[in-house]
Parts: sequence; structure tokens; C-alpha cells
Amino acid sequence: MFDEFAGETFDLLTRDRGSVVAADDGVPLAVREVGPAFAPLTVVFVHGFCNRMTGWHFQRVQLEEAWGPTIRMVFFDLRGHGNSGVPRRDTCTIPHLAQDVDAVIRALVPEGPIVLVGHSMGGMAVLSYVGRNPDLIGSRIVGVGLIATAAEKLGDVGLARTLNTPVVAGFSTAARHLPRVVQSGRGASKRVLAPILRSASFGDRTISPAIVWHSEQMINDTSLKTLVDFLPSFKNHDETAAVPLLAPIETLVVCGDRDLLTPFRYSKAIAGHLPDVELVKVPGAGHMVQLERAQLVTDAIDRLLIRSVETLPTPSAWSEWVQVATDYVDHMRHWVAHGGPAAWWRGLRGRPVVGPTFR
Repeated sequence: MFDEFAGETFDLLTRDRGSVVAADDGVPLAVREVGPAFAPLTVVFVHGFCNRMTGWHFQRVQLEEAWGPTIRMVFFDLRGHGNSGVPRRDTCTIPHLAQDVDAVIRALVPEGPIVLVGHSMGGMAVLSYVGRNPDLIGSRIVGVGLIATAAEKLGDVGLARTLNTPVVAGFSTAARHLPRVVQSGRGASKRVLAPILRSASFGDRTISPAIVWHSEQMINDTSLKTLVDFLPSFKNHDETAAVPLLAPIETLVVCGDRDLLTPFRYSKAIAGHLPDVELVKVPGAGHMVQLERAQLVTDAIDRLLIRSVETLPTPSAWSEWVQVATDYVDHMRHWVAHGGPAAWWRGLRGRPVVGPTFR
């Protein structure tokens, strides 16, 4: 089988500008940034359960190609995942993840408009963050993308059901009574749990072996302690109250029609509460839709960014930033001629820009 992604550099994000942000309870969160700190729009990506920030690899590459330095992208590893620190069991909850999103934004994006994009558990964290910060809707948060996620309790379906097996129950017991054994249990995760998650991750059996390898590496690199500590959160979380708060801003909802972990009906339920939302049902795709159908998901996020830009203030509010963008006088004339910031931004996408932070 020919693999077009053979040799793909899935660790590209690890070469980007890095830093560590301390969560409110002290857990270190590994962060990477793409694009200048003074970009007038920042997109914050929040990955899913048993993943890490490199799960957004294709979106990082494709959106940089499309937008260049006219946006900044911020990625981070959730607590207990990737290169971030190991949290206490009682902090392995969706609300604590929302607090981590808040910590990253306070540290790295203290001002200016933001678009939030979350996958799976990351989407739940985004909804939780929105529910706890309704005053930021429209003033700071101008767009939200929810990829393969759910607002309501998963209960005995989807991810909760998939991982509700005697094997996982045994690991959960071990996590409480034999923590040192679980801490070193990555090999067991590879042998037992990776096949469970992998079988639910992709809908197309002809998926690129390189993509499958990358997905399994993310799963294998997640400790069993993290896996079992977060499991209760899927049965208990309920962020449905946050969904209507998204009504004033641009919202994107994407899900594969073969997603076994967060089935499409959860995405449809989210969209059903919003008067103007883009709902994308991806034929043949499973839970890791952002890897399996990367360009389709990136294109949807790209449309979300364009729509979000259209809601931003008129250039009078951009005066400080525009003044120093002397190389783009022609683009400003194009804006005047065609009216509205969207056309101007489309002209800037993919071209070098300099200037201070948008205020």
C-alpha cells in the first residue's frame, strides 16, 4: 500500500517556540507557539484524551501555509499528557482542564481576539472554559471550533462504553492500590489499551500507516495513571449550559460519521442549540478526524477563522497595528475599495506582516 505520509515529520511542533506555563495548582504545562506574538488574532488548540499537541500536526502545517504570520497558533499538552506534568487524581477533571486553558491564555494571550479549537476532551475543556468566562464571548473569544466532542454526559455510550471493560476496570483498581505498577505500565497500555482506542479512532481501514503509527504513539506515550484518572470525568461532565453562550460568535462543529467515541449525534445536539453554526459531518471518518481527514478539517477551521475575522472591529481600532504594516498599503486600499475587513485579511493571508499586538 502506497503511503503518501510516509516520512511525515509529525514532531514538527516540538521544534516551534516553546515555553512552560504553570497551571493554577502548579502542574507544568508544555506550550508551543507558531507565528509572531504580535499577530492580531490567536488560535488556541486543545487536544483530546490520550493525545498530545502533535495531534494537530496537519492543522499546524496547513494553517501556517494559508495564513502565514497573520495569525498566531498556540498549542499545549494537557495535564498528564505529552510533556506536561503529572497531576493529582482529583484534578483530572474537565473543569481543571478549563482552568489550564485559562492559565495558558492569561500567560500567553493576555489581550486581543482569540479563536478556541478543541478536539474530544479538549472540546469539552473549551466548553467548560466558555461556561466559566461568559464575559469573554465576543469581547475576547470571537470563534470556537468543536471537533469530535460532546457537551453532555457520555454515560454508557461512546468513549465511556468503549473503555468500560474488565481490563480497564482492573487498571483503575491498580491505579488506586498499586500506583507504582501503573506508573510503569506503558507497555501494558501498548498491548491492551492501544488496540481498544485504535479500533475506535479511524473509520477508514485504508488509513495511512504513518498516521496510525503517530496516533498509536500518542496513546502509548500516555501513562495508564492518566488514562484511568480521567475516565470518571467523561461520565460526570456536563457542559450543555455553555453551548447557548456561543450563539453570538462564529462556531464550527465537526465529527466523523463513524466516530465510536463521541458519536455524531453529540455534535448534532450541540449544533441544534445554536442558530447559526457550521456543522460538518465527515463521511467515513472516525474519532481522530483531524488526522484521518486533515485537509477537510483544516479547511473548515480556515472558514471559521475567516468568518471570525469578519466580526472584528473596523480598521480604526487596528490603527496602531496598521500604521507599521507599511508594506501593505495596497492591501489597505483594497480594503477601502471593497469594504469590510474580511477582504483585507484574505489579502494578507500567507504574507509577512510586522506590527504590535492588536489591542
